[in-house]
Amino acid sequence: MEPLKEIYENRWDTEELKQVRKVWEIIVKDYFQKFVPQNAAVLDVGCGYCHFVNLIDAKEKTGIDANPDVKNHANKDVKIVLVNNLSLDELEKDHYDVAFVSNFLEHLENSTEVLNLLSNLKKVLKKGGKVFILQPNFRLIGRRYFDFIDHKTILTDTSLEEAFSITGYKVVHKVVRFLPYTTKSKIPKWPSLVKLYLKLRPIWLLMGKQSFYIIEKQ
Repeated sequence: MEPLKEIYENRWDTEELKQVRKVWEIIVKDYFQKFVPQNAAVLDVGCGYCHFVNLIDAKEKTGIDANPDVKNHANKDVKIVLVNNLSLDELEKDHYDVAFVSNFLEHLENSTEVLNLLSNLKKVLKKGGKVFILQPNFRLIGRRYFDFIDHKTILTDTSLEEAFSITGYKVVHKVVRFLPYTTKSKIPKWPSLVKLYLKLRPIWLLMGKQSFYIIEKQ
């Protein structure tokens, strides 16, 4: 297993994390929240610093991760489950309305693990439950996709959609060009600019390097 705690401590300092949290606060409240009912049970897969699961307004919030340090970042209303694999056996079956998977699939070892995770999520989702996928798109990024030491599996919008079809999901929302590649870029991250970015969709066509999908369990 990779030294997850050391990788992320090296990648982000305290000030950067504060800035990133402000960015996520805008993205969650101004964009993602409209897709999540307040009475939903939400699962954040590979929740990391818990930016999404801490900020989303939902009745029940659970985050899973392999890094024990994640507990230090979760709010009190977030249940944290530490996992060593992606079987999701630790979670209740047919329970969640929404699963959120952000910047995670590229860390898996290969495409088989991607398919296995998508299949296993179906076990813990209710019928009609949805998975939100926010994913760096290799087709739009190119070699910078591997600027991070723990990026392993290449994924594009085309390969993602094939994976969704193989594992029996229906795409109900699709934005191929959504957010910039990484919050470590030099692009200004003031909350007012993030709000403006989300409103001006034509800018997404220029700067969007991550794809966003909502897929539904059939």
